[in-house]
Amino acid sequence: MAKKKSKKSVKEKAPKEKPGGVDLATEIVQKLRVTQGFQLASFDASSTPGFKGDKAAAEELLAAGVDELDTLQERLYAGGRDGEGPSILLVVQGMDTSGKGGIMRHVVGSVDPQGVQLTSFKAPNAEERKHPFLWRIRKALPKPGYIGVFDRSHYEDVLIVRVHNLVPASTWQRRYGQINTFEKSVSGNDTHIIKIMLHISADEQKARLRERLDRPDKWWKFNPGDLDEREHWPAYQEAYQAVLDKTSTDTAPWYVVPADRKWFARLAVQQILLHHLRALDLQWPAAEFDVEEQKQRLAECR
Repeated sequence: MAKKKSKKSVKEKAPKEKPGGVDLATEIVQKLRVTQGFQLASFDASSTPGFKGDKAAAEELLAAGVDELDTLQERLYAGGRDGEGPSILLVVQGMDTSGKGGIMRHVVGSVDPQGVQLTSFKAPNAEERKHPFLWRIRKALPKPGYIGVFDRSHYEDVLIVRVHNLVPASTWQRRYGQINTFEKSVSGNDTHIIKIMLHISADEQKARLRERLDRPDKWWKFNPGDLDEREHWPAYQEAYQAVLDKTSTDTAPWYVVPADRKWFARLAVQQILLHHLRALDLQWPAAEFDVEEQKQRLAECR
């Protein structure tokens, strides 16, 4: 008979750190975390805060971090199989062409997909518009053991909504406080929120849009509406600054990741995710059965 389920876990020595491991992650977190007085307009989108190497070195470190990230994600998933334990919510925001897709492929895509819940939020549909703006967000929160990823998020309701005057100003102004209350509640349920803003410059965005038009294999990515949105660039920068000022909290801080260099943005997001997963001190769950008994049974099998 199986023994009664236990919440104990199996201690295992942490994976050997890769070059630049903990120190790199900690430094990047410290350099990119939004603190009081942060000014988006003066933050260089082509910079590489916390990292002094070049593209080749960044790609080497990105590859070196995959095994540890995969192991930590598997521990997270294994620990949540009983419906309890922590989860991660990775929120990724950014202007068009800022590299959200690359983060999904090169960072999120490097772990077991069965432990990831990815939600890409589009304009709300008719059913969603009948409910408060956080209704669809609550439905998409990750279950214990999962890494939930929001490709765009509830922040669209204080970004595009603000820029295009889709609701009265009094409505979107209230939403900052509602978001903070919501995220505090989510964190209280052991979901650890990581908020990433991919910060791209106007010049780099123009170059990436031009590349999409110049290459037939990129046409599927191009949306003429992106040029319409580009006309509102100053308004979006103002709206993002307000988001960073009003919703970067101790519970759910923002990290602004310079995104003109794709290789740095991918490395930075990976390291931020690793930093938060390491802090959870994840262990393998203990067996819910007598291991020696099952070994004996297996030995006796034909």
